[in-house]
Amino acid sequence: MSPRQEQILRAIVEQYAEVASPVGSSLLAKVFNVSSATIRSEMAELEKLGFISQPHTSAGRIPTDKGYRYYVNNVSDSPNKEESRAEKALTSRVNHAGLPEQTIRNAVDTLVELTHNLGLATIGDQLYMSGLSNLFGQPEFMHPGQVQEVARLLDNLEPWLQEAAPNKPLSVFIGQENPIGRGAGCSLIISKFRSPYSDRSYVGVLGPTRQSYRNVMGLVQHAGKSLEEIL
Repeated sequence: MSPRQEQILRAIVEQYAEVASPVGSSLLAKVFNVSSATIRSEMAELEKLGFISQPHTSAGRIPTDKGYRYYVNNVSDSPNKEESRAEKALTSRVNHAGLPEQTIRNAVDTLVELTHNLGLATIGDQLYMSGLSNLFGQPEFMHPGQVQEVARLLDNLEPWLQEAAPNKPLSVFIGQENPIGRGAGCSLIISKFRSPYSDRSYVGVLGPTRQSYRNVMGLVQHAGKSLEEIL
């Protein structure tokens, strides 16, 4: 992939996350100050490589799971020198919660407010979830078959977490990468942390593959670190 193609893919991922509609060449031509024909040519190459696709109803392009994976793997992970406003809000809610269970619940509820996704965390052998209406309110999940796939993923999520026990501080499972509910079109972003309940507790979010990954990943990782420090 050329540097310009990488920039175009990044722009498509970020623009699609914001507007939830396929991204056209005319918009990107203005962003990159080149002709629409040049953008269309680069898009055709990205499509050939499997990073974007063209829905049959539109001339615009959307990222594929492979495109999202490339983006996530190449998102700058250099920490901000200053806590963002959202991170400060999360820290404040976690710091003043009291009991461990309420602290974890507060972290999840705050992630729901900040990311507009479904929030989740393991509390002992239980899976606490909040924000189902956020998840099913997304335009991606209007089709009953899609909803069924999401429900199947949620039904099996807690036992899968216990069995697989992802060991990275931050894990991102995109679309087909999910071991269950692969057709759900969801991304699961989770952070592992130590708690009084387990050395492998998890907090995170579940939402459509159309995500503001940079922000959401940063918030989930911050939630995990904050919970581990406080608990």
